[in-house]
Amino acid sequence: MMTIATAGENPFFKPFATPHGTAPFNEIKIEHYEPAFEKAMVEHQAEIDRIASNPDAATFANTIEAIEYSGEMMSRVSSVFFNLLGSESNDEMMEISQRLSPRLSEHSNNINLNEDLFKRVKAVYDNRHTAGLTQEQIRLTEKYYEGFENSGATLTAKGKEQYRTLSMELSKATLDFGQNNLRETNAYEMLLTDEADLAGLPESLTDAAAAKAKAKGKEGWLFDLSAPSYIGFMKYSSRRDLRQKLYMANATKGVKDGPFDNRENVCKIATLRLQIANLLGYKSYSDYVLKNRMAKNAAGVFGLLDRLADAFGDVARDEVAAVAAYASEAEGKPVEIQPWDWSFYADKLKDNRYGVNDEMTRPYFELENVKKGVFGLATELYGLQFV
Repeated sequence: MMTIATAGENPFFKPFATPHGTAPFNEIKIEHYEPAFEKAMVEHQAEIDRIASNPDAATFANTIEAIEYSGEMMSRVSSVFFNLLGSESNDEMMEISQRLSPRLSEHSNNINLNEDLFKRVKAVYDNRHTAGLTQEQIRLTEKYYEGFENSGATLTAKGKEQYRTLSMELSKATLDFGQNNLRETNAYEMLLTDEADLAGLPESLTDAAAAKAKAKGKEGWLFDLSAPSYIGFMKYSSRRDLRQKLYMANATKGVKDGPFDNRENVCKIATLRLQIANLLGYKSYSDYVLKNRMAKNAAGVFGLLDRLADAFGDVARDEVAAVAAYASEAEGKPVEIQPWDWSFYADKLKDNRYGVNDEMTRPYFELENVKKGVFGLATELYGLQFV
């Protein structure tokens, strides 16, 4: 059930009073999100309605620029919620996203399929080259027009209803897919209790694994599918069987029977994407999403991949052969390189050939040193000062 928060309590109800407008994460609570989204949608819709019903002739300022500056509160709450949902989520946030998903899809469709609003956007678009606009204003106008066009604004009334239905179903299937993937990633644990199983692992990695186990009230070393744990284990562990175990856990996410099975969602997403693309006049979803990108269409992507394969194929095959030869020499017997072997033996070969490994450079990338380097570079290049 949604908890109502007053303006004085909910930090999203007003612009963030922080340096550079950063989110005050220490003030944000789980119960703030839903009221903030609901209020943001109401405010945003009111702004859009005022733009769409403006009796004055459509101009860049009263239409395109007005749309650009609308939805400030929506941007404020969305940027925080969805970034956290994708990186540091929990069951409560996932439940909120499930409740909000249909409302947010409906809100987006109400804007993109607003006929009066699109008429004004089209009027500015049609006169963009004769209205004295700057190149930046022309590009922003084109961006909005193309965005409306790709969101069903030029469809018939029947087509618009189809688009509404398909886009809402796609939003739900995509959300389900992402949450299943995240839940399975978070659920997997490989707990090692024998120190011999840590062979090859650097102290920094085993310390982190021990801390992770301790935080969960367990004895031993806990490895999971989070990037630092997974990548580190695959690169350094000399236990091939454990590398295989961890690799397979990661590679088979979503394709096993159980609560995180994503196979049906994948089929739904592929089907709905194709239906939306066809509805909008595209042969494939690839052609739809690539229209305004460098590749332009699926043929452009495959052409680039073919050129890359021709340019780097021989080099890549030579690298694979070199890693396989090194692995066989190191093990004293022929080794057929498997996916769970590549990072381990490639790193060993690099160390053997050049005497360089990540542990040697780690002290130089301590957090404070990295911050100094990044901020110092920003100061040197752009004159920005950080206090």
